[in-house]
Amino acid sequence: MKFNTALSVAGAILLNISGSLCQLDVCGQAPLNNKIVGGEDVTAGSWPWQVSIQSGGHFCGGSLINKDWVLSAAHCFQDFGVSDIVMYFGRQSQSGSNPDETYRTASQIIIHPNYNNPELDNDIALVQLSSSVMFTDYIRPVCLAAAGSKFAGGTESWVTGWGTLQPGGQPADILQEVMIPIVSNGDCNNAYGAGITSNMICAGKGGKSSCQGDSGGPVVSRNSSVWIQSGIVSFGAKQCDDPKYPSVFARVSQYQDWITSNIGSNLPGFVEFNNNGFRSSLNLLLFSISLTFSIIPFTFSLYLSS
Repeated sequence: MKFNTALSVAGAILLNISGSLCQLDVCGQAPLNNKIVGGEDVTAGSWPWQVSIQSGGHFCGGSLINKDWVLSAAHCFQDFGVSDIVMYFGRQSQSGSNPDETYRTASQIIIHPNYNNPELDNDIALVQLSSSVMFTDYIRPVCLAAAGSKFAGGTESWVTGWGTLQPGGQPADILQEVMIPIVSNGDCNNAYGAGITSNMICAGKGGKSSCQGDSGGPVVSRNSSVWIQSGIVSFGAKQCDDPKYPSVFARVSQYQDWITSNIGSNLPGFVEFNNNGFRSSLNLLLFSISLTFSIIPFTFSLYLSS
């Protein structure tokens, strides 16, 4: 019996490692994305993790992080409950045909317990889907910035969404993209006067920014062929195109423990971004594999000595 127990424990560890490796293998891949520069309409499939969150119409964005969960901003759900929202995946146009899309309702919304309104600190939420989505070239999860990730000032980042194209204007019909550089927290805090915390990350330049309706959507940076989400659209200046004020995002890398503790299984792919390349959770997984093979002989010795 002790021998069987030992094998069961080792098998469970290996299965967990295998599942994590599968998630890292699929996240952050956008096979239909061939864009170099942005600020234009997006072609279908360019950002396959982009989610449109709706209640009688689009009101916020989100990002698919595995087959069962969407990451978004806490402030998006101040006026909406679980039964109010529908999430669309693989969508390009808000009015035209989207042959590659699917949709899900929500089974629960988890808002960060330390979310602070109106300061918008810890502006992050998780939405569990009513049923899993199937991955395609048009619907895929994004990789998430792991704890310890560093996004230096000037790092290229991309924001996507159906937000207004100008302050007070109409929401975009076609999914939009714009490339904006990361702005250091020090410079960002100086621009706003105060209020930028370590839980936030900023980006923007020359009037390019996120705007109303982009809230909850992802900001991502690319390392080789892998896209890593650094932030969640949170807030900005009242005039979105004001070049003095960068856009402000919830810093995803601050919430790895919170995300994993709430999701529990089939964890998202966390990748450490440091501007000099990236390290994935594979390092931790390799350690786990090594630990597993050290456990097996130890359990054998316990069995033999009993």
